[in-house]
Amino acid sequence: MAEVFAVHPAGPRRVRCLRAAFPPPPPCRGRRRAVVGARSSACGCRRAVNEALSPRPVYAMVAALRGGGERKCNTRRAAPDGARTPRTGGREAEKETERDTAMKITIERAALLRSLGHVQSVVERRNTIPILSNVMLRAENGELSLTATDMDLEIVESVPADIARPGSATAPAHTLYDIARKLPDGSQVELDSTGDMLTLRSGRSQFKLGTLPVDDYPAMSGGDMGHRFSLSAADLKALIDRTRFAISTEETRYYLNGIFLHASTARGAGGETPVLRAVATDGHRLARVEMPLPEGAAGIPGVIIPRKAVLEVRKLLDEAADRIEVQLSDTKVRFAFDAITLTSKLIDGTFPDYERVIPTGNDKVLEVDPRLFAGAVDRVATISTEKSRAVKLSLDRGVLTLSASSPEAGSATEELEVVYDAPALEIGFNSRYLLDITQQIEGEGARFTMADAGSPTLVRDVADASALYVLMPMRV
Repeated sequence: MAEVFAVHPAGPRRVRCLRAAFPPPPPCRGRRRAVVGARSSACGCRRAVNEALSPRPVYAMVAALRGGGERKCNTRRAAPDGARTPRTGGREAEKETERDTAMKITIERAALLRSLGHVQSVVERRNTIPILSNVMLRAENGELSLTATDMDLEIVESVPADIARPGSATAPAHTLYDIARKLPDGSQVELDSTGDMLTLRSGRSQFKLGTLPVDDYPAMSGGDMGHRFSLSAADLKALIDRTRFAISTEETRYYLNGIFLHASTARGAGGETPVLRAVATDGHRLARVEMPLPEGAAGIPGVIIPRKAVLEVRKLLDEAADRIEVQLSDTKVRFAFDAITLTSKLIDGTFPDYERVIPTGNDKVLEVDPRLFAGAVDRVATISTEKSRAVKLSLDRGVLTLSASSPEAGSATEELEVVYDAPALEIGFNSRYLLDITQQIEGEGARFTMADAGSPTLVRDVADASALYVLMPMRV
């Protein structure tokens, strides 16, 4: 497994010190000549700076240098032959734009809060691009559409509203969400945007929020989604829940920072069956879950869905309808259900050949109740060191002994009755990884298939063959 998921040699780039790049100016020694025509003195710098920072307007200083005093120039610049120079053309255009984007609606606080809660989580708390901190509000056809994006992920949700004046505006997403969250239940919210200001009124409360131009708001181009299929919300939730814990967080191996979704075939007693598979790994553990291939998904390409998109979809699934429509292209994935559409870019990379790390010759089989096993591991791991979290499993016929030790905390052991008839074996695992896997097993029995203390261990649910987990051991 280490051979397949080797870490790339590229390391983090160094960041230069800003103080070294921009050193402070040398201190004044009292001999520097004064600026702006001042006479030199014991220290002419102070007098020069005072004159340079005088409160006279800039246009007056320029006019004085040109000999024109402080009079303003009212002479209009000559226009080319045949050209007209209207004085208010620019202002009229700005007013026309304001009329096009001005918006006034009334909406229930609960409906606004629910939609804002869905879209604001896409917006990053810290943004170097100000417009990405905003949510775009567009009122038309009896609905308020809310859009949020981080340039890699976009979510659009529509909610019914009473529209007095159609239009659009942008507003700070987190601030707007916090205001709606703190308003009393059952209240009505009025949103009125004019110019660069959005006014929110509810009861006796009024808030004025600064806005940014709607034209500056980025939009992810739809493009051609060549593949389209649907599956139940329960199936998609199972695919995500049983694999997302194994997604890597190591940015150097970016191709492991998501779930690999692809069509494949599963071998069973009745032959080969087409399936839809979701796979995730961080190089220490691997999760593979499959379900019958949905109609229309036969020719889908293998895609890597980013971690953030996976987590955002999972949040929305708790309130989703029964069917989820999935659209795929080579660069994007889209999930659509109810009045919500979530579009995400895909990770541009090649997922490793995970089949090579799934062991096939392990001969030592351990069967244990997953809830009793998880409880014992959690208790014993209290003593293990915070860095390694190592727990040792000592197997003998019918008995499993879990142990952990730490120079600072001491030691702990616990015995469990298990089904095990193979020769004695001692093997160590990361306790956090063991708990993550056993929490996904919903049946009454977990089956661990092992070879030796240094080879990958295969973990399955005794009652469910659709999920498979691989866990690398560690030295203890």
